[in-house]
Amino acid sequence: MKVNKKWLILAVLFLVLNLIAATQFAVTKIGYEYSIVHPCDANIRYIGSDNSSDDIRILRIIGSNSTNVGVKLRLGGNFTTNQMVTYTAAFGIVNEEEYPINITHINVSSNNHSYLQIYLHGDRDANGNSTATDSSTVFMWDNNTLINLSNTTAWILAAGDGNPNTMCYNTSDRTNFSVNTTWDEHPLAQVRYSLNNSDAVSNLSDFVWVQVTVNIPNTADVLGLHTGTIWVHLESEADD
Repeated sequence: MKVNKKWLILAVLFLVLNLIAATQFAVTKIGYEYSIVHPCDANIRYIGSDNSSDDIRILRIIGSNSTNVGVKLRLGGNFTTNQMVTYTAAFGIVNEEEYPINITHINVSSNNHSYLQIYLHGDRDANGNSTATDSSTVFMWDNNTLINLSNTTAWILAAGDGNPNTMCYNTSDRTNFSVNTTWDEHPLAQVRYSLNNSDAVSNLSDFVWVQVTVNIPNTADVLGLHTGTIWVHLESEADD
């Protein structure tokens, strides 16, 4: 039987167009890995320093060292109105990444008034509420108000070395300017800490101290337990 060439060409075009429009399905896979560690051993980690009213580190573990591990701050015991208590080194932030990390801003979320004032500063035992007492201080949070805005850099944590046993106040010479972050074995603490008074410097040290002040006015919102979360916002400028 003789087939019209025009119809043959049309049929071939129809088949080609259907092949182009056909949906393709494929399956591929790639592995991944990461480790979950104690917050004191992470790439960006927390360390303790000051003690609370029970003479145990303010920064302390919640959960266990094996599962559901986390840390929190226990700020003193019972406060009342017209009272201000300052912890100049409530906790520290240490960078173990191999590139600098910028701290942009800090905010607090809570169902109550936080009555917290938060500063970043370099001098562990100086009151960072004024540049007159600590020239490095940066005011971050005032009760329910963001002070250092999110589009600015408050502090630069210099590149770390991946070693959670130490921190360095002059990263240009880690051999001579590193200090230990010792483990606090108290059952209620279980965190790394430092009491070393070598000052941190933005963009030179791989750590910074966080000062927390509880500043309760003459009238409080409610009596009872006040809890919340402190959010530390960071960004990196590492090369892609």
